[in-house]
Amino acid sequence: MELVMPHFSTSGLSLAYDVHGDGAPVLCIHGFASSGKVNWLDTGWIETLTGAGYQAITIDNRGHGLSDKPHDPEFYHPGLMADDAVALLDHLNIGTAAVMGYSMGARISAFMAYAYPERVACAIFGGMGLNLINGLTDGNDIIAGLQAPDLSDLTHPTARQFRIFADHTGSDRKALAACMETSRQPMARADVRRINVPVLVAVGGTDDMAGRPAPLADLLPHGEAVIIPKRDHMRATGDKVFKSAALEFLGRTFRADPVS
Repeated sequence: MELVMPHFSTSGLSLAYDVHGDGAPVLCIHGFASSGKVNWLDTGWIETLTGAGYQAITIDNRGHGLSDKPHDPEFYHPGLMADDAVALLDHLNIGTAAVMGYSMGARISAFMAYAYPERVACAIFGGMGLNLINGLTDGNDIIAGLQAPDLSDLTHPTARQFRIFADHTGSDRKALAACMETSRQPMARADVRRINVPVLVAVGGTDDMAGRPAPLADLLPHGEAVIIPKRDHMRATGDKVFKSAALEFLGRTFRADPVS
């Protein structure tokens, strides 16, 4: 049965989203080649957040899931996708939310926290450490892998990994290739220093794509870091250590039951 999700319109695009539970809102922004369902529902995050008394909101980023999928790279700068996230909060009449992103979603969350600090109570950057600043070195290999005629043509391990993931999620590979061109835009170090909300930086202990979490947390005015033991970039997403650290952080910075 085909998944049906509500949509909203922004910047001429129709984007899919979903809302689960009640309570203080947590906007969940998925990673590259993923979707709200794959990144947050299938990994148990929605159950974890709603079980702790939060409202979990997912968005299918442009180019992903059930959202529109333009093939022009100029549609995928992280600042534009941060604008999408704010437009969703506007659509839902939500003033301020906690924001949790993974990988590309963490980069989007960082641009959102920088540009719209009044809308972000706190942020969680999963699968994104110092490479928020340094950029992604494997990006061109991933693009080549997405554009290759067949998986058997690929030898680069990261390119193979993302090609397999893209095929598994039934993604539009032309849209993903366009997205990879511009969504990996690094954030300026000076801008990172201006993200003036509490931020948890969580990265897998064997993640060689994200960059280390502690140096990024040290740059953030209110940053803290956690390492997810024995997890690489793909396997850290739904890890119980990540979930436990996130809930503890949210409990300190954005209570599910705020005192009136």
